[in-house]
Amino acid sequence: MIYFKNILRPYFLLTFFLSGMFAFSQGNKREELESRRQELRQEIQKINTLQAENKSKEKSELSLIQEYDYKISIINNLIKVTNQQANLLTRDINNNQNKITNLRKELETLKEDYAGMVVKSYKSKNQQSRIMFLLSSSDFKQAYKRLQYIKQYSDYQKQQGEAIKTKTAELQQTNRELAKQKEDKQQLIAENRELQKSLEKDRAQHQSIMSSIRKNISKYASQIKQKQREADRIDREIENIIKAAIASSNRKAGNTNVSASSGFALTAEEKVLASNFVSNKGKLPWPLERGRVTVRYGTQPSSIDRSLTIKSNGVRIATEKGAQARAVFNGEVSRVVLIRNANPIVMIRHGNYITVYKNLSKVYVKEGDKVTTKQAIGEVFTNPADGDTVLSFSIFKETQTENPASWIYKLLLN
Repeated sequence: MIYFKNILRPYFLLTFFLSGMFAFSQGNKREELESRRQELRQEIQKINTLQAENKSKEKSELSLIQEYDYKISIINNLIKVTNQQANLLTRDINNNQNKITNLRKELETLKEDYAGMVVKSYKSKNQQSRIMFLLSSSDFKQAYKRLQYIKQYSDYQKQQGEAIKTKTAELQQTNRELAKQKEDKQQLIAENRELQKSLEKDRAQHQSIMSSIRKNISKYASQIKQKQREADRIDREIENIIKAAIASSNRKAGNTNVSASSGFALTAEEKVLASNFVSNKGKLPWPLERGRVTVRYGTQPSSIDRSLTIKSNGVRIATEKGAQARAVFNGEVSRVVLIRNANPIVMIRHGNYITVYKNLSKVYVKEGDKVTTKQAIGEVFTNPADGDTVLSFSIFKETQTENPASWIYKLLLN
């Protein structure tokens, strides 16, 4: 029997370990989902605030469709997350209900055993009967064993009493957890109902705007193509400026006959700055205090015509009127760019990395200025025609663009 128990012990330990790991994993998943839910709720609140502030402004249908596309995607994600939370709670509720059933059975058995011991103790409770039990022993060895038995029985009785207290407390705690889980689940269900109503309302608005756009799709397609041509022209100009800056840095360092692909010739100080910039990848602050991403990095289909593509070497972030663009990291202003038919652009160098802030109406810095993280560098331009206030933000490593979502903390939620 002992041998059999020794064989099974590793399996019991493994089961215990795996169940503990599962509980830990479930706990992490719950925290992760709740954190995600709060982030998405804050994002919706931010969108609603911006929409309320811009309600009185005449916005273009293209801007409105972008707003609704983004908001609908966020609401869909929030519904998905709350559903996952509800499913996880359902699993927890079922587990706790099973646990309560088992605890009640265990408690009932413990109480029955304890009641039997109490009755037995009552029948032999007087001191005389215990002395007679010891004196009736055939020898000293038997008397000693009987004394040990009396002590062990008394200790076991106490242990059973403690076990009943422990199981009762555990049962009460599990019941409290179950009640809280059921309450949380009901709150999530209620929240989802409200989200579904909001989603239906926003989808109806989206469809209404799209119906209006489809009536004159060629006009809107032409606008999108024109904006893309302007963006490409500005991007080419910025790339040429970076190439010239690379060549200049190499000339200063005494490096001749090098191409732009060779990269910046960095000083010791610039190398440290670049290293610090890289070490903060994924943790950089937003280039605006508030905003929402309207265009992502890379090539993507247009929201009004899937056959049209939009190419973006950065992200476009909508914000409120009067918003200030902020440096995302310490660096030096390498250029304040003024391009024909475009709003001012600020370029900040962080070693061999450059952050670019386009579509400004006012500029607070000049070439050569040292800037610090979150320092205001200019005011974002507000288009008087439609009330849109949009910052275009890019990150370059030498002449190659990088996805800002990989660098800026929680830039994209959906």
